[in-house]
Amino acid sequence: MKRAVLECALLTLVYAMVLTSFDPFDLLFGAVLSAAMLYTFRTFVWGDAGGRPDPLPGLLGRLAAFFPFAWAVLVDIVKGTWEVALVTLHLRPLRSPGVVKVPVGERTPTGVAVSALVTTLSPGAFLIEANEEFMMLHLIDASDPDAVREKHEDFYQRYQRKVFP
Repeated sequence: MKRAVLECALLTLVYAMVLTSFDPFDLLFGAVLSAAMLYTFRTFVWGDAGGRPDPLPGLLGRLAAFFPFAWAVLVDIVKGTWEVALVTLHLRPLRSPGVVKVPVGERTPTGVAVSALVTTLSPGAFLIEANEEFMMLHLIDASDPDAVREKHEDFYQRYQRKVFP
């Protein structure tokens, strides 16, 4: 029940941000619309659990760990932007772009999707393929594939695993 209320509140917040209006009537309409959508698509959203959501384990812990995760993603984006800018402005040579296979490890399918999204948010990295065994990335600097794999595993263990396993 808590999960359904949380999802309805988040959908209502998205609706209000799209409208750029937090008028009480807009919020009420957004809440009704969100609840109707969640009810209509309950088997798609929550799976075959009888149309009822499973409880979210450790929601408060995941919420607290989200902020360091978001900060680490932002730092990675800034670093990637800086690196691409230096190469684009010919202040640093394009050394060895290439493809690196990064093992998925113990990531869930959601964890793989989040890892792929976070990787492609940063300039200089592009997801080519992801499956249950590995993610194949094209990088602006693939000179040390082992360091790339280690960096992705470290990011997962330190930041992402606590929020999106």
